[in-house]
Amino acid sequence: MLRALARASAALGPRVAGWARTMASQQLLVAPPGALLKPLSIPNRLLLGPGPSNLAPRVLVAGGLQMIGHMHKEMFQVGHVGGSSGSLGKGQGAGPDLHARCPQIMDEIKQGIQYVFQTKNPLTLAVSGSGHCALEAALFNILEPGDSFLVGVNGIWGQRAADIGERIGARVHSMIKDPGNHYTLREVEEGLSQHKPVLLFLTQGESSSGVLQPLDGYGELCHKYKCLLLVDSVASLCGAPIYMDQQGIDILYSGSQKVLNAPPGTSLISFSDKAKNKIYTRKTKPVSFYLDMKWLANIWGCDGKPRIYHHTTPVISLYSLRESLALVAERCSDQALGVHDKRLLGPTQGLPGSLPAHSPEAGGAPPSGQPPGEATCHVGWLGEQLEAAPGGHGLPAPAPAGAGPAALCEGSSAPAAHCHHCGCTRWLRLEGHRQLCHGPF
Repeated sequence: MLRALARASAALGPRVAGWARTMASQQLLVAPPGALLKPLSIPNRLLLGPGPSNLAPRVLVAGGLQMIGHMHKEMFQVGHVGGSSGSLGKGQGAGPDLHARCPQIMDEIKQGIQYVFQTKNPLTLAVSGSGHCALEAALFNILEPGDSFLVGVNGIWGQRAADIGERIGARVHSMIKDPGNHYTLREVEEGLSQHKPVLLFLTQGESSSGVLQPLDGYGELCHKYKCLLLVDSVASLCGAPIYMDQQGIDILYSGSQKVLNAPPGTSLISFSDKAKNKIYTRKTKPVSFYLDMKWLANIWGCDGKPRIYHHTTPVISLYSLRESLALVAERCSDQALGVHDKRLLGPTQGLPGSLPAHSPEAGGAPPSGQPPGEATCHVGWLGEQLEAAPGGHGLPAPAPAGAGPAALCEGSSAPAAHCHHCGCTRWLRLEGHRQLCHGPF
């Protein structure tokens, strides 16, 4: 056998060498790009748009840690291996230390998401993709062709949820409101009663128009009509209070790059037991394999089964997400999850582009803990065009009355939502107005 292999290798040798010479002799059609022969240079810029946001030093350090495999024990851990428990919070030190103990990075991220969402849902995880990816993960796994889907459209995120629902083949019913207006319980109940949906979509922080949607009572109302409640908190998580379990939210998702102050590219999502049951009893497969929640539940240790490979998770991004969640956890107080809202209520009122206050005539209750008559936009709504580069920067003009959601988009002159999660608040003077500026400096 060995002699036969040796003879075969000798016979193939010249051919292999010839192939190598042929490949090497071909001339390059595309020259090395000159720009790539220079080091990357990025300006130091204060970000005041809806996102991405400035990163804390601890998060930046995490992004430079050593790469490991996406299935190594530090990522794909099933049990504790030495050291202390893998929980987030105080006592972890001032920065990441992935070498002092064997971490359980994915499990720790899951715990951090449960904390910032205020949920005990086992089916809680991070999605390898932006907030859009989490929105699609929610809709792809919950909706089936022919399902009735009720969508609150008061900005572009409702528009996009409706678009995705149509692509799935759901029967989409849009509740359209002018930008800057939220949905009242009465309006939602009318939609639930009329359309009998399996799912209602609401945006907590509509970054294209700057409105904050109250959530108390909406989950209970949905359950009365045997409907699940899906909430987009991409622009508002950690900037405005949200309590998933207490508010009866069935599916909640958010992004990493907004108030949470992690790099873009990962998102957070959680499903209630009712939503999980809908996923596991569906008659058809989700339209996406990549976002199939049964697979994602497994790799994130949510189904109690041995974890198996599904896709290569963004390891470095998960380091950074873990550290951003740790910074929130270390505040260790109820106020940490909505630390900015009281700071921003007063200063944002009366600014160009600010939104009207809640009023009894509108038929809606203000957000949790907000007295009637205070501004709707209590998360620090700033125009995406604002930057801290030298020079004058005017505040964005308000959207024309009745302009409609189509007139609003990220980067337009409409007010956009964002505030950065950090331990300090600084004042900037822009065109004679005082603005709150958040983020590490």
